[in-house]
Amino acid sequence: MKIDLHIHSRCSDGRMTPQEIFKEASKRGVGILSITDHDSIDCQEEAKMLADEYHIIYFSGLELSVFFSHPSYMDSKPVSLDFLAYEYDLYYQPLVNKLKVLREHRKKRAEQILEKINQELIKENLQKFSHKDLEAIESSVDGAFGRPHIADYMIKKGIVSNKQEAFEKYLVRCNVPKMPLSLSEAHELVKGAGGKMILAHPNHPRGTSLVKFTTDLEEQQRIITEAILPYIDGIECWHSAHDRKSTQSYLEFAKNMKLMVTGGSDCHQQPLLIGTVDVPDYVAQQFGPHFVKE
Repeated sequence: MKIDLHIHSRCSDGRMTPQEIFKEASKRGVGILSITDHDSIDCQEEAKMLADEYHIIYFSGLELSVFFSHPSYMDSKPVSLDFLAYEYDLYYQPLVNKLKVLREHRKKRAEQILEKINQELIKENLQKFSHKDLEAIESSVDGAFGRPHIADYMIKKGIVSNKQEAFEKYLVRCNVPKMPLSLSEAHELVKGAGGKMILAHPNHPRGTSLVKFTTDLEEQQRIITEAILPYIDGIECWHSAHDRKSTQSYLEFAKNMKLMVTGGSDCHQQPLLIGTVDVPDYVAQQFGPHFVKE
């Protein structure tokens, strides 16, 4: 049985609807999954219904972007880290309210990014984005508005040929900070909702991870011990961007610290990675016997 506890849908920056995700997951033999959209729980009710339809065990999921700093690194300048939340109450009002605020900020942030991109387009004698362009991008968003939606639209308009070019040429330079969410606040929201909080892909070489502080695994784990450990229930050890050394190192660390371990593909459907990360069955057992598929 395959397990994938890190998948994104169109409710954030994935390409597929929940229905398409479950259909593909079923085809690939995934027996346990979670959709973990960025700052959005809009698809969770639908996902739970689809799980029954496809006879797949489902964990409610969410991925939160957290601002984190450490006094020994980067002059205490905060960086963004990702934390996964599982099996929380979908109707816990403080979490619902906070996600609404974050979602509204994402829209304002996207507008500010487009304004900065327009300044670059003017320099290149290219047609700048209009209000109609913004509306067209918004129409492609089912949930949380993010930079990948802008990248997709730039490809469609022929401004760039792929997402990498969009980010390297425009979206990194024209970035606007996300709304700050502290680690303590994220922890309070997730635990208040009865959920489990997991540090996502800690050694992702290209993502939001502890690599921004150091590539040394032991040093990363020292940072976790000193500043993150009280706020988490576990660590995502298996991930499509983790090599074998990273996975083994974090498995040993989690064992020593008595933390849960999770894993998933982090599939945004570009490429289609659902079910491709080898996550062992005992990961589901950590959530309770009712999550083990016979």
